[in-house]
Amino acid sequence: MKTKLPQGLFSRRTIKLGSENAFRVGPQIREIETQGHKVIKCNLGEPDFPLAKHIADEVKRQIDLDQTHYCDPQGIAPLREAIAKAMGPRRGLQITPDRVVVFPGGKPPIGLAQQTYCNPGDEVIYPSPGFPIYESFTAYLGLKPVPLHLKEERDFSFDGKDLAPLITDRTKLIILNFPSNPTGGVATREQLEDIASVIKSKAPPHTRVFSDEIYENIIFDGAQHHSIASVPGMAERTLIVSGASKSYAWTGGRIGWVAFPTAEEAQVFKNLNINYFSCIPAYNQYGAAMAIDSPLSGPTMATMCEAFRQRRDVMVEGLNAIPGITCRKPGGAFYLFPNVSGACEALGAIEAHAALPPRTRAKSSPATLFQMFLLWRHHVATMDRRSFGKVGSEGQHYLRLSIATAMDELKLGLERIRTAAADRDGFQSFIREGKHLTA
Repeated sequence: MKTKLPQGLFSRRTIKLGSENAFRVGPQIREIETQGHKVIKCNLGEPDFPLAKHIADEVKRQIDLDQTHYCDPQGIAPLREAIAKAMGPRRGLQITPDRVVVFPGGKPPIGLAQQTYCNPGDEVIYPSPGFPIYESFTAYLGLKPVPLHLKEERDFSFDGKDLAPLITDRTKLIILNFPSNPTGGVATREQLEDIASVIKSKAPPHTRVFSDEIYENIIFDGAQHHSIASVPGMAERTLIVSGASKSYAWTGGRIGWVAFPTAEEAQVFKNLNINYFSCIPAYNQYGAAMAIDSPLSGPTMATMCEAFRQRRDVMVEGLNAIPGITCRKPGGAFYLFPNVSGACEALGAIEAHAALPPRTRAKSSPATLFQMFLLWRHHVATMDRRSFGKVGSEGQHYLRLSIATAMDELKLGLERIRTAAADRDGFQSFIREGKHLTA
């Protein structure tokens, strides 16, 4: 039973804060599982590999050494040194440890950067579809969201001429994400040079680029990771963001980091850490330093990447064989972003969404209805297009599937998706039932 809370209990800005629906689906999955059903979980972006033994052993060792107390809020020196030593040469840059700040994961810097660099009314440019927290914080902080809409016909990529019209004298932050979530897009060096040219010529001098490179080590088909910070003239205005969650299958460790353009900016964010978190557990930081430095980590990541590549190939082929669904082959990360327009039309999801009551319709979409039908009737957990940027997403019918799930599970999920895409009667029954129509 819901408790009736006093009116005015929460601040106005609090109710404007968005969320990450991949986590909000969790309770629904648990409810379905308590009913005795097996759910194929393609919702969370979490590698299904264990933390490598050499990293786990180092964490345990540091706990035994009593590294369980307060430590430097900027991050322990050994980890910042390891980050600087690894990030710099790979990008052709000189990065010093005093420019590095460690955070509890790669997510906090997204909101902290918007809070720190932007005043109310300032503009934040971000990719859409993109990681939902990019958009989530804009309303909370009173900023203007400026989505850079990625088109499937452009392979969900963009160049300088797409970015240029969005830049104004109020642009304070430009967010890039390569390899990307949810589309798996990978940027070429030439593409980043083109984007950088536009930023340097058109963006105000105080504009910062937030380069989210958390998937930098998960890349396929012989491609290489490139950072916009490597383009001449961009290191001095770019925040390079990465972390341990994806590369080392350590989402629960909550270790992320940012290399800032200046040591002065790093000190500002160190102070934010003091105010919000005090510090990040030292034993986990020592584990992250081991992850970065150890020669054992490379083969472990390579094994994981090869598994993701195999899953990608099987799933892309399988999805493209389902009537009403098409799926491009991503170059990195571990997500697929299939177009389900044909399936939505065949099931009647477009008409069903149009017929919903206005308040429900505003919180849903045809892809949302398909997502929830897949979950509740066919027991496959996916994410809808709206979960990766709501602003301007109307009429776009996509799902995101995480392939960070065992191959056998994915194959079973594929067969369930095939069945669901042809189950018009079941879908119409689901709509008539009137439950679970929003994510």
